[in-house]
Amino acid sequence: MSACATTIENAAWAAAEPLLSVLIPSYRDDPTALIAAIDQPDAPIELVVLDDGSADPALAERLDAAVRGLATPAKVVRLARNEGRARGRNRLAGAARGRHLLFLDADMAPDGADFIDRWLTLIADEDPAVAFGGFSLDQAPATPAHAVSRALALKSDCLAAAQRRHAPEKHVFTSNLLVRRDVIEAEPFDAGFSGWGWEDVEWGMRVAGRHPILHIDNTATHLGLEPAAAVAAKYEQSAANFARVVSAHPQIVRRYPSYRVARALKHAPLKRLWRPWLKALALLDRGPAGLRAFALRLYRAALYAEAI
Repeated sequence: MSACATTIENAAWAAAEPLLSVLIPSYRDDPTALIAAIDQPDAPIELVVLDDGSADPALAERLDAAVRGLATPAKVVRLARNEGRARGRNRLAGAARGRHLLFLDADMAPDGADFIDRWLTLIADEDPAVAFGGFSLDQAPATPAHAVSRALALKSDCLAAAQRRHAPEKHVFTSNLLVRRDVIEAEPFDAGFSGWGWEDVEWGMRVAGRHPILHIDNTATHLGLEPAAAVAAKYEQSAANFARVVSAHPQIVRRYPSYRVARALKHAPLKRLWRPWLKALALLDRGPAGLRAFALRLYRAALYAEAI
């Protein structure tokens, strides 16, 4: 059953005819800085923000005030309870009016002043079905508390377009993803995923069978780095989602290092004894960040080994 939704529209919303809808899902993250960064009243865009059951009155007040103050057409959709990542993005797509939709997470920050202009130029020149702009940590402060998540992201996520093109469906993250309307209407995100992880990559696998996935360098910074304990908790949530992807797309997933390592560990003896030690090493504050990140990746593989 869908969560009860309320909407708030600013004065520019009703008359707008946008080419590009910027869609921002938010769950207890404050998207007002992002909204201000992409406010371009002269561009053919609109903003749609989903407050996915945050239940934070102070945050709601700030967000509503920010949207009402924009010159760019903007709308807030607020849910009474959390629907989750896949359902939330499908709801955003349904609320949008543009031919192209740009999914941009609430904790992102565009890296270039021409960020939106570059997406609009790509739309005008190529009308792409799907395009991913990439993400960086260029604007994210380097702090000891986030050293492990920074090391993880720099190794596997913050890749140039030339690297991402080797496995285009794998590097499809809704943090900075352009999708044409007909594509998302034919292939919505799988609402069977719950918790964190893999719903966007699985979507990319499905779509790649019908449409080319374009990778470009038009990055945004991921500002929402988390402590190692929070990353470990997300990995624990994601094991069932990983198993769902393996079941749906075995031929594709078998090429991924995460699957190969999980398979190698599946029959390793005494996993339940040594797996907690991997997590403990990853959470060791004074350990080298690279070693802790490696331990956390191995911990994830051990979790996935139980799930597949």
